[in-house]
Amino acid sequence: MATDHDTGPLPITSDVADVYRDLLRVAPVPQREFLSTAPPRAARALAGLLSSGAVHRDSAGVLHLRPPRTALESWAAQREMEAARARAAAEALSGLYSAVHGTGAAFVEVVEGKHTARELFRQLQAGARTEVRGLERGPYLRDTARVPEEVQYDGLRRGLRYRCVYEGELLHDEAMLAAVRAAVAAGEQARVFPELPLKMVLTDSDHGLVILPRGSGEETDALLVHRSRLLDGLSELFEVFWRLGAPIHTTTDAAEPDAEPTAATQRLLALLTAGLTDEAIARDLGVSNRTVHRRVSRLQELLGARSRFQLGVQASRRGWL
Repeated sequence: MATDHDTGPLPITSDVADVYRDLLRVAPVPQREFLSTAPPRAARALAGLLSSGAVHRDSAGVLHLRPPRTALESWAAQREMEAARARAAAEALSGLYSAVHGTGAAFVEVVEGKHTARELFRQLQAGARTEVRGLERGPYLRDTARVPEEVQYDGLRRGLRYRCVYEGELLHDEAMLAAVRAAVAAGEQARVFPELPLKMVLTDSDHGLVILPRGSGEETDALLVHRSRLLDGLSELFEVFWRLGAPIHTTTDAAEPDAEPTAATQRLLALLTAGLTDEAIARDLGVSNRTVHRRVSRLQELLGARSRFQLGVQASRRGWL
């Protein structure tokens, strides 16, 4: 709420009116001269008049009055635009609040418990028509070591497109890496990124399921998101990480032709750019940590890079990524 101490564009307070009335008698007048005889609070009121355009200060510091109607109409129009933006923001935030708290929820449902969330996770995949997309950052819903699960095999057989981005740490586990490669061999398109903000699955453009692990224990809840701007935002979030991720293949390339960049070099550079550790890269490529270090050192020497960061920059400039 505005007060007499506002220094931004008007409101009209008694102090502002008094300053404007005084300026009507003496303007044009140097600002320093005017304030030297005015009460202390006049400086704040004058700042508001200057901000609104009702008073102009020239390069010499002299104050000039302008017709107040034009300045005030401009100020009022700006306030109306701000009010409209505030109402729009309030509407959007109210919708999110209502959805989360269950009052008037139109596009978000809270799903409580791991079992219910897991069944819904499978139902959404079974009901998908064209595509399933996912960010995978933890085993919150997993009740089996088999990846992909049967519902994914069924989807792939009926022509569903699967795209998934896995968090880099998951691939540190040999069993998980083997499972991901099995999914890729079955037809999934997979990429890896160092850290993901959440675990979710999106089916077509209709639904999204965001997994919410509880703070303690192994229990998990979820948010089921229907068509909405929120779902559009989750879709954009997935596409960002998909573009940034490094592709995951079933096996590493065995052949390494002399001409660079070879497929193996491009794969190594992609994993480096994604921020994976040497250990994770070695697991993905099926080689030792020492081999990874040796290949990186050779590429740094080849491209004249003193660090891995410079290696990424030089490789990008040459179009190797």
